[in-house]
Amino acid sequence: MLDLLITHATLPDGRTDMGVAVQAGRITEVGAGLAAPALETVDAAGQLLTPPFCDPHFHLDATLSHGQPRVNQSGTLLEGIAVWGELKPLLTEEALLERALAYGDWAVAKGLLAIRSHVDTSDAGLLPVRAMLEARRLMAPYLDIQLVAFPQDGLLRSPGGLDNLKRALDLGVDVVGGIPHFERTYQEGTASIKLLCELAADRGLPVDMHCDESDDPLSRHIETLAFETQRLGLQGRVNGSHLTSMHSMDNDFVSKLIPLIAESGVSAVANPLINITLQGRRDSYPRRRGMTRVPELMAAGVTVAFGHDCVMDPWYSLGSGDMLEVAHMGLHVAQMTSQAGMRQCFDAVTTNAAKVMGLSGHGIAPGSDASFVLLQARDPVEAIRLRATRLKVWRKGRLLSETAPVIARLSLPARTGAAS
Repeated sequence: MLDLLITHATLPDGRTDMGVAVQAGRITEVGAGLAAPALETVDAAGQLLTPPFCDPHFHLDATLSHGQPRVNQSGTLLEGIAVWGELKPLLTEEALLERALAYGDWAVAKGLLAIRSHVDTSDAGLLPVRAMLEARRLMAPYLDIQLVAFPQDGLLRSPGGLDNLKRALDLGVDVVGGIPHFERTYQEGTASIKLLCELAADRGLPVDMHCDESDDPLSRHIETLAFETQRLGLQGRVNGSHLTSMHSMDNDFVSKLIPLIAESGVSAVANPLINITLQGRRDSYPRRRGMTRVPELMAAGVTVAFGHDCVMDPWYSLGSGDMLEVAHMGLHVAQMTSQAGMRQCFDAVTTNAAKVMGLSGHGIAPGSDASFVLLQARDPVEAIRLRATRLKVWRKGRLLSETAPVIARLSLPARTGAAS
C-alpha cells in the first residue's frame, strides 16, 4: 500500500489528470489516471502540482532586520551597506538565529523548501556564520539550506578577508563566494576571482559570486569568472549572481560574452525585486531597469534562475518569501510576457533554481523526492498572475503546511427604487 496518492493533478508541463504515487518519501510512479490503494489519497481537482520553490540567492543573516539600528531612508544600495555596517557590532547569535528560523517558517508556508544563503564572513568572530550553521541544522528536517561564504566587505579589501573565508569553510559552509566588483581595483577583483576559484577547486566546492552588481558597463568580472571556470575544470559548479552591469553593456561586447558564459557552464541568478529597485539610481531618464539579460542568456543555453535576495533587511523593506512574486517581477522587467517566456520565469524559481543549487531529487518523476506544492491555479501562468495560494506543501512525503483555498464571492449592494 502506498503512503500517499495524489490524483487528478495538473503538472507544470501541461499534463492533466495525473496521479503521483509516494512510498517512503520518494515518488514511485507518475501517470495519467493513476489509482492504487494508499494510506492517504488527495484529490488535486485539476489544480497545479509543482516541484517546490527554490531560492538560489538570499541573505538569511540579514533577513527580518529592517529598522535595526535604523531605517534605510533612501532605499539605496550604499545606504543599505552603511546600515548593515552599523548593525554588525550589535548582532547576537540568538537574534540572528531567531530571525532565520522565523523566515524558515515563512518560506515553508510559501512552498519554498530550498534556500542558498550568502553569509557575511567579513568579521573575524564569524558570528553570522556560526548562527547560520545552527539555523541550517535546526531547519534541516523541513528546509534545505546551503550557505555561501560571502566576504561582504571584499576578500582583499578587508583585513583577514581570505583567512576568515577559509575558516568559514572549515566550519562547514558549503559554497565559496566573492564580490570582485567591490574590491579596491579592477585588478584586485580579477585576482580575487582567480584565488577563490582555485580555493574551490582544491576543496571540491561550488562557487557562487556576487558579480558585477553595478550599472558600470566596464564591470566585466563575469568574463574572468567564466575563464577561470574553464581553466580549472569547474564547469557546472559555478554561478554568477546579479550580473546587472550586462544590462548596460554594448551589444557587441555582450555578443562575445554570452557565448563565453554558455561555453563555460556558468549559471546565472538574477534578483528581479532587488535589481529593479537598486540599479539605475544615478540615472535621470531614460532610467535603466538594471536586471541582467535574462532572455538572451536563456536563449544561449545558460541556466538562469531568479532569487529573492532580500526580505525586510537594510536593502529591501518589503518581501514575504514568495517566489511567485519574484517570478512576477522578473517577467515584467525582462518583458518575458510570451506564453513560453512566462513559463520560463516559473522554471526560474523551481527547476532552474534547483539546477543552480545542484539539488538532487528535485522534480515530479519516479525516483525524485516526494516534495511538491499544490497550488490553487490551473497552470504556471495563472500561478504567477495570482501568486497562487499554496494549498498543501509536502517534503519527502510529509505534509508541512496547508492553507484553505481562496473563495471569491461578488457581493453587490441591494438595488432600490428600480426604474419604471
